[in-house]
Amino acid sequence: MRKIVVSEFVSLDGVMEDPGWTVPYWNNEIAKFKFDELFASGALLLGRTTYEGFAAAWPTKEHAKAMEGAFSTLPKPSAFSERMNDIPKFVAASTLAKLEWKNSNLIRADLIDEVVKLKGQPGQNILLVGSASVARALMRNDLVDDYHLLVYPILLGRGKRLFDDGTNRPLELVEARTLGSSVVHLHYSPRSGRSLGQEGTRPCRVQGAG
Repeated sequence: MRKIVVSEFVSLDGVMEDPGWTVPYWNNEIAKFKFDELFASGALLLGRTTYEGFAAAWPTKEHAKAMEGAFSTLPKPSAFSERMNDIPKFVAASTLAKLEWKNSNLIRADLIDEVVKLKGQPGQNILLVGSASVARALMRNDLVDDYHLLVYPILLGRGKRLFDDGTNRPLELVEARTLGSSVVHLHYSPRSGRSLGQEGTRPCRVQGAG
């Protein structure tokens, strides 16, 4: 069975909206993390807003050139953009009639039913980025297998948050490591069937910078 992986850039106070504020912190370690994450995935799951932003940028030559600069330390800087364009994309967007971006598939039926079907197929992980409303719907239905949160050392004070009011999910820290620029990667998985503080959880790996 495939995993649903929710991967987000978040500020120290939990904001995920319009993550242009992450740009000054970009470094080679973050580039490698995002590269490895994408290539460990067999599909993207996106909401309408995130899809429209991606579809307007990723297929263009200008964006591809910018991404080559962002991933310049990797063996093939163009590989990330190529993968983003080629990977299957499943889009939860009831207001869209047609998807123009290559390999995009519109989810027309019930989102939860379709995600359950996707999870049951063989293949690599299904990666969800941005798309807060979709992520929240999957959380409410216990369909998220892993959370990869890149926490940035900035307080924004306002903006959309990944975890909205009323969210109540016990999570287990699998790994914590710094990715340079004081950015911390936190990998969490749900604590299925366990209460907070209960014995028998997996050990957490904590790594230092570099």
